[in-house]
Amino acid sequence: MSRRELANAIRALSMDAVQKANSGHPGAPMGMADIAEVLWNDFLKHNPNDPHWFDRDRFILSNGHASMLLYSLLHLSGYDLPVSELKNFRQLHSRTPGHPEIGYTPGVETTTGPLGQGLANAVGMAIAERTLAAQFNQPGHDVVDHYTWVFMGDGCLMEGISHEACSLAGTLGLGKLIGFYDHNGISIDGETKGWFTDDTARRFEAYHWHVIHDIDGHDPQAVKQAIEEAQRVTDKPSLIMCRTIIGFGSPNKAGKEEAHGAALGEEEVALARQQLGWKYPPFEIPKEIYSAWDARDKGQKAQHSWNEKFAAYQKAHPQLAAEFGRRMRGELPADWQQVTHDWIAKMQSEPAKIATRKASQNTLNAYGPDLPELLGGSADLAPSNLTIWKGSRSLKEDHAGNYLHYGVREFGMTAIANGIAHHGGFIPYTATFLMFVEYARNAARMAALMKAHQIMVYTHDSIGLGEDGPTHQAVEQLASLRLTPNFSTWRPCDQVETAVAWKAAVERSHGPTALILSRQNLLQMARSTEQVQAIARGGYVLKDAGGKPDLILIATGSEVEITVQAAETLRAEGVNVRVVSLPSTDVFDAQDEQYRESVLPSGVTARVAVEAGIADYWYKYVGLKGAIVGMRQYGESAPADKLFPHFGFTVDNVLAQARKVLNG
Repeated sequence: MSRRELANAIRALSMDAVQKANSGHPGAPMGMADIAEVLWNDFLKHNPNDPHWFDRDRFILSNGHASMLLYSLLHLSGYDLPVSELKNFRQLHSRTPGHPEIGYTPGVETTTGPLGQGLANAVGMAIAERTLAAQFNQPGHDVVDHYTWVFMGDGCLMEGISHEACSLAGTLGLGKLIGFYDHNGISIDGETKGWFTDDTARRFEAYHWHVIHDIDGHDPQAVKQAIEEAQRVTDKPSLIMCRTIIGFGSPNKAGKEEAHGAALGEEEVALARQQLGWKYPPFEIPKEIYSAWDARDKGQKAQHSWNEKFAAYQKAHPQLAAEFGRRMRGELPADWQQVTHDWIAKMQSEPAKIATRKASQNTLNAYGPDLPELLGGSADLAPSNLTIWKGSRSLKEDHAGNYLHYGVREFGMTAIANGIAHHGGFIPYTATFLMFVEYARNAARMAALMKAHQIMVYTHDSIGLGEDGPTHQAVEQLASLRLTPNFSTWRPCDQVETAVAWKAAVERSHGPTALILSRQNLLQMARSTEQVQAIARGGYVLKDAGGKPDLILIATGSEVEITVQAAETLRAEGVNVRVVSLPSTDVFDAQDEQYRESVLPSGVTARVAVEAGIADYWYKYVGLKGAIVGMRQYGESAPADKLFPHFGFTVDNVLAQARKVLNG
């Protein structure tokens, strides 16, 4: 069985599936088939019987439009992906969506499609592998020992995120990260030489990568030798520059943009079969080719060998092995509930007027010693975000550490953390100013789409940032995050709500959580034990006069204080007023109807919402009859104590809006 025949099985399945769907990208799978065949049959450590075996190699298809390449590889090597699913490519509820999506298809490690992000995810996985190895491996017991392989195309390298992620990967010297650049010179608009003339090899050498030049991507022996060379370099990530022909085997469309993003057409598919010498009908693979591709037995043996290695590790290092197992299972420490309960109670009993960013750091100091899986970092703002805690150790200085200085790389940071989360063994947290979620936005969205367990710390949450002005003052970002499906957002009003928010973020394993924190000091609210417990429900009655309220005031974060003060004045005037703190609208919205009604009774339509974010979001809580004290424009450059009154965030304005609503 020749290597070309094995690679042609990928080409045939890819062009057949795209043709049947009349949608997709056949060119890259056909062009990269020879590279993939060598990697998957000669090097990739995986077990199709158990796609979640921990010490498998990670394979990421960053150029995710080439999804049929990955689906063909999974099908041929024995994963639970039958040919019927390939025939359903890009159809509703199939396991072969248009771009690879984690959770849909066994063997898919991350969702790719937005170009460059898979590459950044791969950097995160390589960071996770090396850090876990440093934390758990012992002399004679290498229980963490696998590679991260990533395919990328011209589009991945044109996207700016590739610079952010690959620059950091080189700085960190991630020797077990190996990338393959599909250098076919074609994108949707045609030949890339009209808009992409970078010297990619020198670019990556400047990043401190090991670069292997000018490999013929259709020469299996050259590809194999390049991979062996890359594996010998242990102190740098490697990039293998592969020259390929997009749509290889298509007589009329190979090497042209017509092969990139559309079905070849029935006539061209038939001609490609002839040129490739592939004499089988659509979706038919001969038994001998299936047999040559089948990786199940080899994978089972590899996993069995690792199981024996881990059994010896358990015997020699039982405590480390137990901790390793806990972290791989994603379980929190046995005393987690007690640790968090005690800290939250302590915070309520010891009031402090501090910024919630400082409360966050204090909480990290309290929770961190109990959570060795925390792997934090900031985009060059650690002194402002306050994300370094007493137990933080830099990964640059100590491979077994737990803190990563990401540099000014918000987009890359967020996507890298998604890769860390998907790898397993860590709960990553990242940080920047809330305004700069705009740089990270697509990776934050991907975290929600992929249900990645990442905690995003966003400080300097409003016009309260002050003198840096409107370029740095968040206005619409809170609403944007809250409107993102499967994204949980908390904006706490004091140190107690901050501690509860961190607890919720650590426990929420099925998606990302954003913690929106203040620069300025905030007064701590008085609460009963029941009110402290209610914070975890996302919204609760903070102040109440009893009975059915005449008016409900709703606030979050720094605006809770002036709202409570306004309520005290109204109460003295005889108004039965209720103050609701709503630190997490998504968590509150997920509560049962009875609880939501107990906090915000539908019969009370006199409502005012107060938040230094975009006003329009709050109509869902106050209705058209309510009022909103919020932002309707960008901020200004001035001290925070001047900006809040300027934009109406005062007790007097809350009172004015409340009286307006009451008077109907």
